[in-house]
Amino acid sequence: MRRSRFFCSTLREDPAASDVAGHLLLLRGGFIQSLASGIYSLLPIGERVKRKVEAILRAEMEAVGAQEVSLPVVQPAELWKESGRWNDIGSELVRFRDRNNREMVLAMTHEEVIADIVRKHVRSYRQLPVVLYQIQTKFRDEPRSRGGLIRAREFVMKDTYSMHASDAELDEFYSLMHQVYLTIFRRAGLNVISVEADVGLMGGTAAHEFMYLSEIGEDQLVLCDACGYAANRQVATFQKQAATGQTTLAVQEVSTPDTMTIASLAELLQVPESRTAKAAFFVAGERLMFAVVRGDMEVSESKLAHAVRAPELRPATPDDLAHTGIVPGYASPIGVTGATIVVDDLVVQSTNLVAGANRVGFHLLNTNFGRDYTADVVADIASAYAGAPCARCGAPLRLVRGVEVGNIFKLGTRYSDALGCTYLDESGQLQPVVMGSYGIGLGRLIGCVAQECHDERGLDWPLSLAPFHVYLVGLDLDDESVWAASETLYSGLLQLGIEVLYDDRAERAGVKFNDADLLGIPVRVTVSRRTVATDVAEIKLRSADSIDLVALEGAPEAVAGRLRALGWVRPG
Repeated sequence: MRRSRFFCSTLREDPAASDVAGHLLLLRGGFIQSLASGIYSLLPIGERVKRKVEAILRAEMEAVGAQEVSLPVVQPAELWKESGRWNDIGSELVRFRDRNNREMVLAMTHEEVIADIVRKHVRSYRQLPVVLYQIQTKFRDEPRSRGGLIRAREFVMKDTYSMHASDAELDEFYSLMHQVYLTIFRRAGLNVISVEADVGLMGGTAAHEFMYLSEIGEDQLVLCDACGYAANRQVATFQKQAATGQTTLAVQEVSTPDTMTIASLAELLQVPESRTAKAAFFVAGERLMFAVVRGDMEVSESKLAHAVRAPELRPATPDDLAHTGIVPGYASPIGVTGATIVVDDLVVQSTNLVAGANRVGFHLLNTNFGRDYTADVVADIASAYAGAPCARCGAPLRLVRGVEVGNIFKLGTRYSDALGCTYLDESGQLQPVVMGSYGIGLGRLIGCVAQECHDERGLDWPLSLAPFHVYLVGLDLDDESVWAASETLYSGLLQLGIEVLYDDRAERAGVKFNDADLLGIPVRVTVSRRTVATDVAEIKLRSADSIDLVALEGAPEAVAGRLRALGWVRPG
């Protein structure tokens, strides 16, 4: 492709304020352009990167027997009502009515549609397993789009769905897909780790997320370096160590003015925060949730939502707390009405904790679960923290940030049961199809690779995702001999099946070299009046500082050799 004809405009300065360097470089390099908050156009050079990702995904999906389909973005609400997710999902699901006043949605995922297809086509166990996948646009009205492609509202996703006759069959395929996903990310040049995850709005029995470790990540991950335990903090477990052997003491009210935080309370009373009880308030639907954890811990909203079987929680407002007897900053479950009391299992084991008196300026010493208050639900609702003992081996846990670039779910029969997706087993009995779901966001993957693979000069794509293999810089092209040498080299590279962006513009050398670095193409080849005078061309790897001189006549093969060292295979 000649740069003079290629639709690509680069920028010298960052076009917008952002702390995500990879996103800024994608904008500056003309890979993407913002249309609205969280909505981006892929320009030609960005589309080329996306197609490289698609090629990897298709190759790996077809290797496991998956067959490609294309499913509708617009779906009737009836399917979502059948599955139960119509009411479970909030405003991120875009709902509208068509011209016939029929309720519709913009798809954010396709479990319902897949289950509908399978229930109409699969009759017998002999037809299972079935594995279908698609690469398609989705829309999720994210409340906080950020990081460009990393958290966009409109995005392209590869989603795969597997249908099985048994849980054992699903387990086997799930393990296979786990390994396939690690291969996909390795081929894309991105290091990821797999962590246990919350099933969230997808439902099912188990899930794993594939995380790119980065400070720009919104997810907090809990890792154990000793045994390899890894989980999203939303679901991470840890060993809880309760103080035991203490005799329960009588409740005593004490004055605690201006102590609306655990830290100020512990300082005033000269007790460790672990000897206090912390209250937090949420709303699920129309239910008020009063959550209690030990004072040195935090409530995990995800664990709490699971404990109370709520699809979504929001922080409670003062209006929500009115007429309940709850006094924020001085709250405890004692004497509270009109709320679902959820107590962490460690609080149940702890004695003589300091808790609020539900009276401004006062707390209670020596509160004890069972004697002074009870719970509607007792569960593990505490968030893991840095230094907490690992649930498996007891070693200290550490917290890191990560970006989710892929996920896999054991859906089980969650959608099959809801939509009547069944098959006849060997004995002629109807059984629900057992399902799995496996997703990768293409834009998010590209954004993470851009974040990982860059330096102060620009992007540095791995060969597998690079929009072109070679950036050919032609300088002094007004000199006929230089122009002829550049054209010959361009043709020679193309004949070898090498993808070339040939900078034939009438621009200064500095502009061309800066663009080559910014766009991040793996190999730069330069032809100029100076090089032609000695019958050589310059070859420079984007990731290296050194420049090699090679004979013009053998330059195409020399470039091919550099590419083969990077993993290139000549097509055909």
